[in-house]
Amino acid sequence: MVSYADDMQLAHVLADAVEKYTTDNFHSSELEVSLKDDGSLVTNADKHTEHLLRRQLLRARPRDVVQGEELPTTGHGERRWIIDPIDGTSNYIRGVPVWATLIALVVDDEPVLGLVSAPALNRRWWAAVGSGAWTGRRLSGANQINVSDTSVMEHASLSHASLDKWWDHPQHIGFLSLAQRCWRTRGYGDFWTHVLVAEGAVDIGVDPSLAVHDMAALAPIVTEAGGRFTDLDGIDGPYGLSAVATNGVLHEETLRTLRQRAVG
Repeated sequence: MVSYADDMQLAHVLADAVEKYTTDNFHSSELEVSLKDDGSLVTNADKHTEHLLRRQLLRARPRDVVQGEELPTTGHGERRWIIDPIDGTSNYIRGVPVWATLIALVVDDEPVLGLVSAPALNRRWWAAVGSGAWTGRRLSGANQINVSDTSVMEHASLSHASLDKWWDHPQHIGFLSLAQRCWRTRGYGDFWTHVLVAEGAVDIGVDPSLAVHDMAALAPIVTEAGGRFTDLDGIDGPYGLSAVATNGVLHEETLRTLRQRAVG
């Protein structure tokens, strides 16, 4: 099996390189906020963080493709870094500490490495294919994480995205049914939903609308922790513009419940 140890070390170096900047600008009065064409919010911190990450990658992996949220894709080849400079920009703007830098490596369209760095929470989560999933502040002294063993939907904890994403969604009836069945529901949202699934604190995480840069780093973390990561149609991986992350045991039942339609 191919080792991605050097790439994982680089991912942590990348996270280190931007952590001071993102934390210094969190709560900053100099934060500039604007609307993108799709109606989502972006800040000068998002853009500068992506510039910093790309600069580091150009030096360390000049032959690799780099795909980000804010800037055009660069490079050609089978190895592709997918980065989200600040996942949870709305939280970042409002002073909510649930935001993170997401770094993924995709080889031949397979997500083989993911790192989530959430400095305001003082946590990182990471995984590479064949190496398990881990959490901590650094590579040294990390703890391995695993999904839960919950096997009954009525005992499950569900985390979901913003409710406004579901109201006009074709599967909103299924989502309401899922929420009603589960023991507990919380809207942790963004990356946090999925890393909580990976570490077994949450059993199911669902989001009906995401981009690949929101998910590429999360998929290997969930799967290496023993879970499953698909879109709403059950297709594995981060390419379906939606996310269903579970402990694996509950995955098919979760998908079936989400497919329910209103009667009459």
